[in-house]
Amino acid sequence: MAWREAAGGEDRDEAHAAPVPRVRVSEEEMPRVVLTRRQIVLFTVFILSGIAFFYFVLPKLAGVGTTVHRIERGDTWWIAIGVVLELASFAGYVMLFRSVFVATEASPPSRIGWSESYQITMAGLVATRLFAAAGAGGVALTAWSLRRSGMEPRLVACRMVAFMVLLYVVYAASLLIDGIGLGSGLFPGGGSFAITILPAIVAAVLFALAGAMALLPGDLERRLQRWASGSGRLAHWVARAVTAPALAASGVRTAIDLIRSRDAGLLGALAWWGFDISVLWAMFHAFGSPPPFTVIWMAYFVGMLGNLLPLPGGLGGVEGGMIGALAAFGVDFNLAVLAVLSYRGISFWLPTLPGVVAYFQLRRTVARWRDEQSLAPAGAPHVGSSEPAGALQGS
Repeated sequence: MAWREAAGGEDRDEAHAAPVPRVRVSEEEMPRVVLTRRQIVLFTVFILSGIAFFYFVLPKLAGVGTTVHRIERGDTWWIAIGVVLELASFAGYVMLFRSVFVATEASPPSRIGWSESYQITMAGLVATRLFAAAGAGGVALTAWSLRRSGMEPRLVACRMVAFMVLLYVVYAASLLIDGIGLGSGLFPGGGSFAITILPAIVAAVLFALAGAMALLPGDLERRLQRWASGSGRLAHWVARAVTAPALAASGVRTAIDLIRSRDAGLLGALAWWGFDISVLWAMFHAFGSPPPFTVIWMAYFVGMLGNLLPLPGGLGGVEGGMIGALAAFGVDFNLAVLAVLSYRGISFWLPTLPGVVAYFQLRRTVARWRDEQSLAPAGAPHVGSSEPAGALQGS
């Protein structure tokens, strides 16, 4: 797909009025997480404590017995199906990444092929899941990789916002549709107001905010800059702050534009969530009779709010949220514990080793890009950044 430009005149004027200088790929270092020995020890203790609690202590409190042995007695075929479904979920994530960030019709062509797309997405996923930053670690690593490929920094920022919007519009739509369906009795499963209608209301508010963002004028940043003119530290911080609403609005409009393009790769967002939910559904089959899929659907997304907690990959928060939500729907507590812990064993740990490998592969790939850039003659086209920098303003 090609990068999409502004439809409105105001946005094109903004592009010419505020050109963004290009950044050479050799200027920026790879994002790193500096860990002291004490932090590593505490991190390890936390992980082991979380595993011990959820896999040994909680099952005994719930009367499940030794969870590890119960998991070993699960239906092998359903567990294998869960692994395949999780792999399909990751494939959807890569598809969405390419649809948003890789201009297949760009000239010169993008440096990011399928192999590089895999490296960036898997390294970003493992960074998200291993560090307690509400996903910020993965976002930073992905943005850094894109900038090093030659993409303009502000175009990267705009597309990152669009990428997150496309992912989480599925999340919000699920809460809205399933919440109303369960709360009204249209879908089987029942559930109280707090676990059905309330999440739907939150989703509706998120859609309203996104719609309001899309309606902001394309030259919003230029208008706000008038209020931030001046000298001094305060003016400097205000000048930096005013870029946030403009960037958010641009990202939302870019996401809407991409949806209108009907690029099949955008179905990767549905695949990412849908196949991952299906892993939880498969784990219920592995250990007993599953509740209605609509219940699993809602409990899954309510539990995912645990990722907002300052815990590595939401470890502990996601499990607790899903088990609690399932219990609120009247699902057998023992079965819920087994299904959720098995699901997390696949979804959390399966990408970890490939993600670590992809991280080191990505370092080599970026080093190759740096060498290519250093050998390129002066004035040569900047590979991977064929669009004007201001194109983000009207996307």
